[in-house]
Amino acid sequence: MSRPPRALPPQLSPAAAAGALRRVARFLARALPLCRAHTVEFYTRALWDRLVAPRPAAAMEALRAAGPLALQRPLAEASGAAAAPWDDDTFSNVFCENSEKLINVHLFALAAKYYSLSNLGVCTPLEDVLEALRGGNQGTAGIKTDEFMNNKKSHEVQVMSELVDKLAIYCGVKQVIDIGSGKGYLSSFLSMQYNLNVYGIDSSNTNTNGALERNRKLKKHWRAYQSRGRANLKSQKLEKANERPMESEIKCKTINEKLLNNDNSLQSQDRVAIQDLVPSCGFAEIATSETKKQTEVNLVARTQSDESKLSEEVLAILNVLPADAVEVFSSSQYNCRELSEEEKVQRKMATLKAKASKSSESNLYFPLTSCITAETELSDIITDLKDCMMVGLHTCGDLAANTLRIFTAKPEIKAVCNVGCCYHLLSEQFENQEDCPEGVWGFPMCQYLKDKGWCCGRNARMSACLALERVAVGQMLPTESLFYRAVLQVIIEEIYGVTKSDRYVGKTFSKSSSFIDYVRKSLKKLELDDSKLPDSCIMDYYEKYKHRMNELEAFNMLKVVLAPCIEVLILLDRLCYLKEQDNIAWSGLVKLFDPVKSPRCYAVIALKK
Repeated sequence: MSRPPRALPPQLSPAAAAGALRRVARFLARALPLCRAHTVEFYTRALWDRLVAPRPAAAMEALRAAGPLALQRPLAEASGAAAAPWDDDTFSNVFCENSEKLINVHLFALAAKYYSLSNLGVCTPLEDVLEALRGGNQGTAGIKTDEFMNNKKSHEVQVMSELVDKLAIYCGVKQVIDIGSGKGYLSSFLSMQYNLNVYGIDSSNTNTNGALERNRKLKKHWRAYQSRGRANLKSQKLEKANERPMESEIKCKTINEKLLNNDNSLQSQDRVAIQDLVPSCGFAEIATSETKKQTEVNLVARTQSDESKLSEEVLAILNVLPADAVEVFSSSQYNCRELSEEEKVQRKMATLKAKASKSSESNLYFPLTSCITAETELSDIITDLKDCMMVGLHTCGDLAANTLRIFTAKPEIKAVCNVGCCYHLLSEQFENQEDCPEGVWGFPMCQYLKDKGWCCGRNARMSACLALERVAVGQMLPTESLFYRAVLQVIIEEIYGVTKSDRYVGKTFSKSSSFIDYVRKSLKKLELDDSKLPDSCIMDYYEKYKHRMNELEAFNMLKVVLAPCIEVLILLDRLCYLKEQDNIAWSGLVKLFDPVKSPRCYAVIALKK
């Protein structure tokens, strides 16, 4: 297929992207100490007194006026000013020059909003991209994903799959590589709904097996759907058939009435003769009989046609399933225990190819297990690799960065659409002195941040995963569980003298009936002797810090407000990396999802020249 002569929306220039990145980095260089601090150490390191000047109550009031609770308000309105000419110098007084403490919480919240993606103007609207790719043609209604997925996943898959389909058509490709495919939600939908040939690659064999199991259930569902569809189809056709003889009787009666009423010159005996020749009842019966015969012929033909179409649709859906989910192989055909791992892979690929060659449909979905790095050769995993595009829905940590690197390096990959997540799992080049095994880091990617030796730190990247929009609509932070953990840290350091441990408390809070119960269960997980700690001592610590819980709540709210700015830095780093490449024709950031439903909602999209 040749690329349609349609123009994509105007893209952000490399200079504009780099300029926005520099501005955000300049602000975060002052603000990141708030997010680099770990909440666990809130009381042991006296974080509020070290980093924030105003009292907690005043900070919370300022955030209510201009922060998360004012999220939907324009920047000028939230500031109380009338369309002020905001610039970077406006926020120079957010932090104290000497102590580096946060001194103006109101201005801090406005600055965080000022450096958000929505205010920087660096994103391309999804509607503009879809309109350009559609070329005026509206998308068609298809399978309802909410029958197979939860609301969040259904929303993500519906939106992203339409965009991927339009990008594939634009690039003239039918093959899609879904990196980090998980249980195959996006992959299977792209194959079913849009007739694409999809390879889903995930590093977890558990996820791949989950995709197989899910497709087994999907196959069962569609068989039931096929039966219901045929039954409904026949029922509808029979109803129509029953209506048509009635219509024929009415028409015949009308014709006879006209013949009798219009022949006024005939005498009564003549009328009897006419009625003998063309009896109303007899004519209707003859017509009805003929109509029924014709209707039955038409009904059979149309039912066979519709059933054929339905069978084709169901066949297309069943073709989505991997070969071993469709056919059950006997041990004589496929005995895994007698094969080496290499032979197993070869057999699996051969089986998949055989199934693909037998199928008359091109929409196949193959879930595969493989660990993807920046050095991965896709042709080693996918032997029939063709011109294709890469996608990733919430690719975790370095996988997002590696997806972009593979895209830029491989000429057969014509486009990429990637939504990253789990920023806390990114590897950072300048975070520590240890070498990355592959020598390739998840952050930074662009030359500017590399030259600056930029480092966020794990705690700041963890903060980038916070969901500001959810807080804005009333989904509160888990303050009590965070408070429990922070007080526990005080106990661990003061009673046991432990400042660092390679063990984790985990989700103990949700399994605890009280603070005492929480502390005792946590100490056991940390392999510390809790017998030397009476209940009264535990409660003394609780009472000592209970009145300072508002400090912790206000501090975490400051981190939530700053979270989008850290995400902006990571996303602009990836965009600027693409802008630095010579073989990219178009690249941009696009907001795909409702951030309340899916907080990691921004996609990095690029197309080759």
